[in-house]
Amino acid sequence: MIHGTHNAEPDSRNEDVLISVNGELFPRNEAKISVFDSGYLVGDGVWEAMRLYEGKLAFLDLHLDRLWAGAAAIHLALPFSREEFVGSIREVLDANEMVSDVHVRVMVTRGIKKTPSQDPRLTISGPNVVIIAEHKKASEDSASRGITLFTSTIRRGSPDYLDPRLNCHSKLHEVQALAQALEAGADEALMLDVRGFVSTCNATNFFIVRGGEVWTSTGAYCMNGITRHNVIRICSENDIVCREKDFSLFDVYSADEAFVTGSFGGLTPVTKIDGRIIGDGLRPMTERLSGLYKELVNNG
Repeated sequence: MIHGTHNAEPDSRNEDVLISVNGELFPRNEAKISVFDSGYLVGDGVWEAMRLYEGKLAFLDLHLDRLWAGAAAIHLALPFSREEFVGSIREVLDANEMVSDVHVRVMVTRGIKKTPSQDPRLTISGPNVVIIAEHKKASEDSASRGITLFTSTIRRGSPDYLDPRLNCHSKLHEVQALAQALEAGADEALMLDVRGFVSTCNATNFFIVRGGEVWTSTGAYCMNGITRHNVIRICSENDIVCREKDFSLFDVYSADEAFVTGSFGGLTPVTKIDGRIIGDGLRPMTERLSGLYKELVNNG
């Protein structure tokens, strides 16, 4: 059975969800996009993923900021306002009668191409917008068991050729890293930056705990994670030392604790990295931060 930070409890309701394609709702098995779509052809698009808890889209403004920043970075003019965009998401949620424990994935591509090409001038339509909302409750098993990581030889890119903060449709290097980790017998991949320092994971952000301090990367070479941002915020508000710094695998292997963060799973403990057991099995800091994060979700 697949084990990892995106494990969800089985939910048969997902077989009948309605998916929005450019504002029109389709049953799951009828939702389609053209083979001439820019995202399919050349990975030309941006995406965002967010969680619905008790009728509330968690940290919505931060997710909207990230989507608009990503679109600006790839010279993609979004043909709707933030209010209109949120309204479109709400229409999908309402149509599916969704209230809580829902994962929303939004994909915006440059549009349909006249012919297969990188050239944005050959785009003959407006942006394509797909909204997929699914009933997804994070697996309690992943949170309790934790996950294992393998350090991939695939590096996180430099900001001057593909900024790791950009949520774009080009995710092949992350797929390569994960495939390598899976072949090594781990659940997910740990990735270094181009200088050899620890950066992030293939789909989540990475933290360690040493001597009561929480460490994470500088952020220059890692994903622009909303949950990462909130964990750093939680530390600041609760007098927990959190350092955004360069550190290497030398520091990781002797850490007291390690965990990863993501919008879907929140905080997930890491038990092994490259076959090495991390810490003594106790996770006081991870458990404390996880509790504080859940409070932030409920009250934020």
